[in-house]
Amino acid sequence: MSRSLLVIGYGSIGARHGRLAAELGMDVSCVTSHPAAPFPRFASVADALANDAPAHVVIANATGHHAHALRELAKAGFAGHALVEKPLSHTLDDTLAAPAFPTSVAYNLRFHPLVQALRAALADRPLHSASFYAGQYLPQWRPGTDYRSSYSAHRHLGGGVLRDLSHEIDLAIWLCGRPRSVAAVGGHLSDLEIDSDDVYSILAVHERCPAVSITVNYLDRAPKRVITINARDLSASVDLVNGTLTLNGNTDSRETPRDATYRAQLQAFFDNDTSTMCSFEEGREVMRFIAAAELAASGSCWVRP
Repeated sequence: MSRSLLVIGYGSIGARHGRLAAELGMDVSCVTSHPAAPFPRFASVADALANDAPAHVVIANATGHHAHALRELAKAGFAGHALVEKPLSHTLDDTLAAPAFPTSVAYNLRFHPLVQALRAALADRPLHSASFYAGQYLPQWRPGTDYRSSYSAHRHLGGGVLRDLSHEIDLAIWLCGRPRSVAAVGGHLSDLEIDSDDVYSILAVHERCPAVSITVNYLDRAPKRVITINARDLSASVDLVNGTLTLNGNTDSRETPRDATYRAQLQAFFDNDTSTMCSFEEGREVMRFIAAAELAASGSCWVRP
């Protein structure tokens, strides 16, 4: 297996991928002009691929540039495995067709041990209701950085809570099946100085669960990320901030270092083990859900994704 990885973009998430990949023994290079990148730097995808033929590429630039990066890889003749930071793209129309090379989407919370334990507990059980909640105050996200200058604050860059916290949408689909119908309210509802959405509340019907709610926001001063599911003979809850899994009132605490899910995802990526990873089509499913939620909110109606 080639030990080379190309990271496109070197913001906070690109830096994390690069650091962890190097710790896993990969030879890392970057497409970036960021002077802090401690790896070989290239000005373009074409330049990077002309220098080397990496078997793996991580796309970690701004969401609004993901689709362009995929097209640049295809144009340069890339034939390895690509991992695109979530969400897959800015809009559904950005990625109409799957690339010729294998492509996954980086929904790393699938690799969280508590989420995996929850999924195992739910296996083969009929689901009755499910709730997914995630909130954190945007100015707290990137210490030392003015939140108003981040891509999250700008819709044209692919920012907004519906995309930033689309983990909850991916997990809802992964645990509850494909969505059949979506209703939503949301948008820029707070006094944050941004032009992207900061609150969304979604109600959906999924294949495995008739009542799914998803709430995401940029507003919670105390970060919160909780999944609660009622199934046949089971009430289950995962608190990802406090590290607990509760099954029928019995609570198990597990400390999971922040890097653990990213590291596990990268290891699966390097091993070409896609059994847990979000596929390109599953990433498209999340984008269809986002588009449906936005349409439902603007039209005050139910929408089929």
